[in-house]
Amino acid sequence: MFELVGAIHIHSVFSDGSGEIKEITGFANEAGLDYIILTDHNTLRALHEGYEGWHGNTLLLIGCEINDKENKNHLLALGVNEAYSTRLPAKEYTRLVKESGGLGFIAHPHEKRNSMSEHPPYPWIEWDTEDFTGLEIWNHMSEWMEGLTDQNKYNYFIHPLKSISMPPKETLDKWDELNLIRRVVGIGGVDAHAHKVNLLGFFEVEVFPYKVLFKSIRTHILVDSKFTPSDKKEDVLKAKNELYSSLKNGRCFISNYYHGDATGFKFFAEDGQKIYQMSDLIPLLDKVKLRVSLPNISGTIKLLKNGEVIGIIDGFDAEFVVNEKGAYRVEVFLNENAWIFSNHIRIGL
Repeated sequence: MFELVGAIHIHSVFSDGSGEIKEITGFANEAGLDYIILTDHNTLRALHEGYEGWHGNTLLLIGCEINDKENKNHLLALGVNEAYSTRLPAKEYTRLVKESGGLGFIAHPHEKRNSMSEHPPYPWIEWDTEDFTGLEIWNHMSEWMEGLTDQNKYNYFIHPLKSISMPPKETLDKWDELNLIRRVVGIGGVDAHAHKVNLLGFFEVEVFPYKVLFKSIRTHILVDSKFTPSDKKEDVLKAKNELYSSLKNGRCFISNYYHGDATGFKFFAEDGQKIYQMSDLIPLLDKVKLRVSLPNISGTIKLLKNGEVIGIIDGFDAEFVVNEKGAYRVEVFLNENAWIFSNHIRIGL
C-alpha cells in the first residue's frame, strides 16, 4: 500500500481563515504534504470555483464544516457537493451527508474552553445518530485554546507546536466505546485559520500560521495505488475517490509531526498467511498476532484493548498475540510525548 501524508480541517478566506487558496497550497507544498482537505464553514465556494485538484505536488480536496443554529455539532463533510443549511438539526445534516455518499467526521467532539468567554466551545452533543463516519480525535486548535491562560498566552502565541500534548481522554474513551459496536474512523485535524491577533496594541501576531500547523497533526492514509499529479479531471476524480475510500474504511493513522516523522508506521494483524489492516473486522480465532513497526525511531509502543493498555514494549517494533474479542489499537510515545495513534483492528465483534 502507498502512504499519503496530509492535513485535514483547514479554513481559508472563503470563511474565517486568513489565507488565499494559492497561499495555503503553497505552504502545503513547502511542507511536503501529499494532500490537504479544506473545510470552510458552511460553504463549498472553493469547490464550485474550481480549486479542487493538484497544486504542485499537493492534492487539494474540498469539503466543508457544518454546524447547527446554536453553532454546535460541527461536522466535517467530505466528498459532498452541497453545504447543508445550518437551520437543520445535526442528525439531519449528518444523515444527508451519508446518503449523498459523503463522509462525515465529528469535529472537536468534546471541546472545552474556560479561559476566553468571547470564544465559547463548540462540542458535539447530538450522539443519537450512527450516520457519521468517524471522529476527529485530535484537534490542534481545540487543545491549544483549552490550555490557554493569561499567564501562558504569550508563550502559546510564539510556540504553537509546543502547546499540545495528546488527544482528549474523553474523546479517546468515546472512540473506543463506539468501535465495540461498529467501525468509527479516527482522524486528526489542524483546524487552521491563521488568525491575526493584535498584542499590546502595537504589533500583530499570526496565530496558527498554515506553514507551522502543517508540521503538527497529520493524518496518514494508506491507498492501493501511487498518486501522480495530473491536471486531467478524471485523474483528480480517481485520486479523490481512492483517498476517500481509504479514509472511509479507516486505512489511516494520526501523528504529531512535531515529535517526529511517522511516515512508514505499520499496525496490522496476521492470521497464518492472511494480513488484516487497520479498521478490519476479523473473526475470533485461537490466536491473532498483532504487529507494529516504527519508522527507524525507537519509541514506547502501547497496545490498547477496548481503551485499556494491555501491553507495552520499548523499541522499533512489537508483536502481541491476542485471543480475546475486542477493539485493539496502538499508541506510540517518543520521550513520553504522544506521537502516533492508530485506528482499531476489531476482533470477534
